[in-house]
Amino acid sequence: MAKTATAKSTGLQVGDKAPAFTLPADSGKDISLSDYRGKKVVLYFYPKDDTPGCTLEAKAFTAHIKDFIAAGAVVIGASKDDIKSHCKFRDKFNIAYPLVSDTDGSLCASYGVWIEKSMYGKKYMGIERATFLIDEEGVLAHIWHNVKADGHAEEVLEAVRAL
Repeated sequence: MAKTATAKSTGLQVGDKAPAFTLPADSGKDISLSDYRGKKVVLYFYPKDDTPGCTLEAKAFTAHIKDFIAAGAVVIGASKDDIKSHCKFRDKFNIAYPLVSDTDGSLCASYGVWIEKSMYGKKYMGIERATFLIDEEGVLAHIWHNVKADGHAEEVLEAVRAL
């Protein structure tokens, strides 16, 4: 399992209280972590709407959404894309859970997923594909970094069921 002990730049560790947030969602309403108190929360960060890896990951979480719900969990996807982009992405792929818009990067920063990346030798800042499983009390139960989209939703579902 790809569980790690810390969130890179924030020092977040399994067992820490999950950073609170309130952000606009594709539903047109703001959602807060506190809205889901008493439920397990799968908060996953992805780099960009409608790109190959992000689409694969979003579709996999959607394919298993009934299983997540049956296990007492909600899934929330987060990126820096705006609400308009999230709505297009949601509608194109029938994404069945909320997508929150972190346009100012505050959520990414609080979870330590805004990192320096490198492609073809060029360095740039971007969102690390990462997932945080938050228990019913708002505590970090699992952290996955450098996620590979293929098979990840199933791995997270297994962890949710084990919690």
